Amino acid sequence: MSVASLFRVPVEGMSCASCVGRVEAAVLQVPGVLGARVNLASGTLEADLGDEAATRDVVSALEGAGYPARVETLRGSVEGLSCASCVGRLERGLSAVPGVIEARVNLADHSAVVEYGAGVDPAAILAAARSAGYPIDPQKDVAPERDGEEAALVRSVWIAAALVLPVFLVEMGGHFIPGVHALVGETIGHQTSRVLQFLLIGAVLLGPGAVFFRRGVPALLKGAPEMNSLVALGTGAAFLYSSVATFLPDVLPGNARGVYFEAAGVIVVLILLGRLLEARAKGRTGAAVRALVGLRPDVARVLRGGDVVEVPVASVVVGDVVQLQPGARVPVDGVVVRGASFVDEAMLTGEPLPVEKGEGDPVTGGTVNGAGLLEVRVSEVGA
Repeated sequence: MSVASLFRVPVEGMSCASCVGRVEAAVLQVPGVLGARVNLASGTLEADLGDEAATRDVVSALEGAGYPARVETLRGSVEGLSCASCVGRLERGLSAVPGVIEARVNLADHSAVVEYGAGVDPAAILAAARSAGYPIDPQKDVAPERDGEEAALVRSVWIAAALVLPVFLVEMGGHFIPGVHALVGETIGHQTSRVLQFLLIGAVLLGPGAVFFRRGVPALLKGAPEMNSLVALGTGAAFLYSSVATFLPDVLPGNARGVYFEAAGVIVVLILLGRLLEARAKGRTGAAVRALVGLRPDVARVLRGGDVVEVPVASVVVGDVVQLQPGARVPVDGVVVRGASFVDEAMLTGEPLPVEKGEGDPVTGGTVNGAGLLEVRVSEVGA
């Protein structure tokens, strides 16, 4: 079995040679790990991973052995994502960076979360994203970007549709209304019609449709075509063939001099329209999630030292006991340890009837307590 990658990560808690032995033994038990070397002076682990080995399993083994890896997280907005293959390509590119533990890319909100060993330079992760064709901006807020994307798509769809409509009517009208082609020939002439179609569809491809070529052609040249590449190939082939048939018809056989400008234009309009509908659906979903998150209260009543104190929700930790007064909104997830009440969970389930809660029953942050007094042991916090 050959070595597929080298995984390097800082390890906490090592103080002697026996610690080194325990760390190496724990890592070597992970399936797919071919070798493990620990440097006690620098406090780092290097592991040779086979094809089936997962860095997440190595990190879990270190934690189980009592020597957790020092892990940091990079979050940011991703540019250029358009389909599931883009997500897979970016995740593979990020995971290939030595020291990266896990990379998760979300197509819905165009975000990425990368967990990596504390010794890894974040610039290497950002460089890998750029090399894959999907730059990550850790400073950019995703929500405003989505709003701007939707507005840009609306403009692109309207511009593309306005330019394509005349071409579509001229070329396809003859299939529905007899005499349209003859009318075009008797008025402006078929050659003039083709030149006008060339100009209109060329404007579509250089304007609203340019995004497919800017993103698709580089991906194609890298040998990793994606959705933009397919659109660029289809529209580009139709446009180039039609251009040859328009300006150099003699290089084509007599029965193969048709033009397909309208096909290239319609493809661009339909794909842009689909992306606009997708962007609107993403925006509404994101707004709904943000609204649910906004239902969580800012403070919680926590039992500490026999007294009830109000503390910021951000300072609540797992294991705290939170007191819920009648009518109070549940600040965090937990399990009821004392009391009985009915909790309104409509924000989660849509069920209008409150659900009875007693000792041992779970409650969810954002739901509303009824008329009873509850004490809840925290099981999950925001992080």
